[in-house]
Amino acid sequence: MPPIELRLGDVLRLRRPHPCGNWDFVVVRLGADIGLRCQRCGRRILLARTVLERRILNWVSRSPEPELPADIEP
Repeated sequence: MPPIELRLGDVLRLRRPHPCGNWDFVVVRLGADIGLRCQRCGRRILLARTVLERRILNWVSRSPEPELPADIEP
């Protein structure tokens, strides 16, 4: 199964709330571990990609797709 496509700036709603009571998090780091920032208190957390993929409830908003440079054809 391929990994879920995440982008920097995506806002995710997770199945478990943050201790401050907020459900929405912004993606701030990508890799094997995904960095998230709570939208209410600003605290950062780090979750393994596999754990995060199980905890995503839905996307609140998606960041725009990065544009390809003009000299590269798709």
